[in-house]
Amino acid sequence: MNIQFENDLDKLTAVLPEKVRRHITYEKMEDVIEIVLDLGRTPEIRHAGGRIEYLDCDFISDEDLVFTTGGIQEFTSDNRSGIPGTLHRISAIRNRQGKVIGLTCRIGRVVTGTIACIKDICSLGKSILFLGRPGVGKTTKLREISRLVADDLGKRVVIVDTSNEIAGDGDNPHPAIGHARRMQVRQPEFQKDIMIEAVENHTPEVIVVDEIGTEAESWAARTIAERGVMLIATAHGNSLENLIKNPTLSDLVGGVQSVTLGDDEAKRRASQKTVLEREKQPTFDIVIEILDRNTLAVYKNTAEAVDYILRGWPIRPEIRKVDKVYEEPETIAGTISREIHKLEQKVLPEPVDSLKFSFSRQKYVDEVKNFKKIYLYAVSRSVVEKIIERLDLNAEITRNIDDADIVIVHKNFAKGGAKILSTANDYRLQTFFIKTNSMAQLQKVLKEALQITDSAEILQGYYDDAERALDEAKEAIKKIMEGAEHIELTPRNQQIRKLQHELAEQYNLKSKSIGEGDSRHLKIIGGTDYDKKKGIA
Repeated sequence: MNIQFENDLDKLTAVLPEKVRRHITYEKMEDVIEIVLDLGRTPEIRHAGGRIEYLDCDFISDEDLVFTTGGIQEFTSDNRSGIPGTLHRISAIRNRQGKVIGLTCRIGRVVTGTIACIKDICSLGKSILFLGRPGVGKTTKLREISRLVADDLGKRVVIVDTSNEIAGDGDNPHPAIGHARRMQVRQPEFQKDIMIEAVENHTPEVIVVDEIGTEAESWAARTIAERGVMLIATAHGNSLENLIKNPTLSDLVGGVQSVTLGDDEAKRRASQKTVLEREKQPTFDIVIEILDRNTLAVYKNTAEAVDYILRGWPIRPEIRKVDKVYEEPETIAGTISREIHKLEQKVLPEPVDSLKFSFSRQKYVDEVKNFKKIYLYAVSRSVVEKIIERLDLNAEITRNIDDADIVIVHKNFAKGGAKILSTANDYRLQTFFIKTNSMAQLQKVLKEALQITDSAEILQGYYDDAERALDEAKEAIKKIMEGAEHIELTPRNQQIRKLQHELAEQYNLKSKSIGEGDSRHLKIIGGTDYDKKKGIA
């Protein structure tokens, strides 16, 4: 692989300006992600981990950019090009007149062992969707899975390679994909058509697609999955929760619809009558979030995971690392404490029933309350913050509606917030309206939004008061047993006094309510037929 990388790197450096080329060495490029050439700026080398190295040379000129673009193929409509026989990708930035004023040279390399920890999952024959931020290694994993399934499992694999990132540029696919076949896509907007063509014309058992990003491509993916073809793909989105909120791509995991529950069902669920539920069976059986290059969060049952997230229940994805599988304690601040199994030669053995994983990601670990992010429009932020602090609500205010779970809008400014309301509707977010920014009204709306009902608070307070009142009554009964003629208790409401009456009757004692209004309380009197040998339970 080192020899292959050196050969590929030689092809890239051949098209770079001399001022940049002399700074490139094989040792320096081991962890490099991109080389950036911007007009009038110093060239940059971006390393993994976020480190940026500015080269000690002259600024990039028009001649430098012309030299580089002249050594590669023409850019497609998505402003991407490549170098035949390599996995490198070169993307252009243009000015308003269409002139190239910047280049991003993405370093493509063959990396093996990145899917060792999910090899067993890839062998199940189920459709798998990878999620993760750009540059985290989604395409690298697709490339290795393609080779694994085609060579090791002997399946017919077709790669729909839209930007030639998986199998490289040129007519001959890169050897990194093994015996998998590759179909190139002339323009990104035709990806959906090539996906369907691959199924209809080339009888694949497995189709691999990079970057599903439109509703049409989502529909094509469902069509493929329903024909019994295993689908392995990536999609835009950092997490499963983000994907569920995305109206364009939520169909990949079953879609979301608003459902009105009956009174009994809403009471049983302890939820509002209108709730969000999964609309249909997910296109992908398994979802894998790529947390970093070596760490994956695996949802083995997409349907179950989506149902849990929509209902606000805690969900525990299985965390796998390239060389280990970990279990994390169920605390937010907890650190990985126990290694379950070390992989031999970075290969995961077949799973056994005894391996149980209990990882809980930070956003799902709170099993008592459901954490919410609130987006405000024309609503007093300071008042809402005071209410959250005073009531100790498990919520926070967000400035980005994409991250929000709840939207609160001032009714008088609703017309000006038409775009906000439209976005909230597209994302299927709960939206609440207020008439004023008063503390009382905002508190009422927040309680409703977070499903904290006054009746629940009153009920809890009633239980606490009742328990204290019965303890007091037991102490009074004990004193009467020891000879006291009567005992007067603390003032209580009618319901709690009734409980105290019933307790006194159990010991054949007389009791009556005395006093008026808030001072009304119970007086327990020793009965004439009271048996002092009886004890208190």
